[in-house]
This record gives sequence, C-alpha cells and structure tokens, in this order.
Amino acid sequence: MKLDDRSCIVYSMGRTSDARNKILGAAATLIEQRGYSPLGVAEICSTAGVPKGSFYYFFESKQALALTVIDEHWAAQRRQWVEVLSSGHDPLRRLRDLFETTEEVQRAGQQKVGLVAGCLFGNLALELSNQNEEIRSRLQGIFEAQIDLIEEVVMEAKAQGQAGALVDARDAARSIVAQIEGRALLAKLLNDPAQLEALWRNCLDLLQVPTQARPATD
Repeated sequence: MKLDDRSCIVYSMGRTSDARNKILGAAATLIEQRGYSPLGVAEICSTAGVPKGSFYYFFESKQALALTVIDEHWAAQRRQWVEVLSSGHDPLRRLRDLFETTEEVQRAGQQKVGLVAGCLFGNLALELSNQNEEIRSRLQGIFEAQIDLIEEVVMEAKAQGQAGALVDARDAARSIVAQIEGRALLAKLLNDPAQLEALWRNCLDLLQVPTQARPATD
C-alpha cells in the first residue's frame, strides 16, 4: 500500500501517541509558565523533542493545541473534583477537602519548578478572554461546570442545616469558584501557596455557618 504524507510522518515519528503526548505535555508546561501568546510552534516542538513538521499531523493550529490542552487539563481536574466532592464526608468537609487539594496542587508545582503556576484556566482567561472567543467560550463552560459541582454540595449543606437557610446555592457556588481563582492568582503573584488557606474561612462566612456549628480546623 502506498504511503501518503501523513503515513510517512507517522512512520518517522514511531509511536504517534507518544509524540502527541509529548507535544501536549510541553505545551501545557510552557503555557503555565509563560502564557499562550509568546509561544510558537517551533518552541513547543523543540521542548517536546519532536520534529516541527509533525505538529500539524496532530493539531491544525496553535489554537487547536491550546484547546486540547484545556480540555485534557479539565478532564483530569474534573475527575479529581468529582472524587473529592462526592466522597462520604459531610458537605462542609468535602468543600474543605477541595480547598486543601487545590493548595496541595500548587505546592507540588512550586516544589517541582520553584514557582506557583496558579490556575491554567484563570491564567488563560486573563490573557485571552478579550482576544480569542473560542478559548473564552471553552473556559466559560469549564467555570460553569465547576460551579455546578460546588452548587450540589452547597445544596446538601443547606439541606443538612450546615449552611444558612437564606444562602442562594448557585450564587454561593459562583462566589466560591471566584475565590478559588482569585486566591490562586494571588498565590502565583506572591509565589506563596499559603494564600489559598483563606478559602476555608471565607467559605464558612459565605455559607453563613454559625460560629458554634463550624467544624474544627485541625
């Protein structure tokens, strides 16, 4: 069978999945460290250790690559959020576990490269929301999905009397996501993951949890 150009590219690269994953991994790291706009295809491929010509076999453009990075990052984060927020713990404990997990992710990143990366989604929203409608729309969908997940837990907290009866669950969930993003940005700015520690205290206030009913902070 005659090989077309794409087959030749695949053959020269060996395992196509490895090359694609290397490109995605390099792009994710570079976007976290430097943002989207300064990056070029050549730098991404050089960092990934794959030929520049192979890039367009997997991605039609840098934007297509960025969207794939976003989607895969969200798929992994969503699995983590669902695991934490659907555990057998009470609702407030699940929210606290989410905050602690978020802080741990930032600490791990800092230990690896010496810098707090912040939130990939928040970073891209700040950089591109006024420039790239497709990326902006994708990020908006992710933030709404995060709000959906947290809203379910807030509704449980209200049903169990752990949150104030007058708390609007949707609005509270939106505020919690906004606080996560804001604190992640501050942690990045100050290179200090401890900035995320305030999330728990702020959440208790936001949900109007009475002082005497607040869980221990050990």
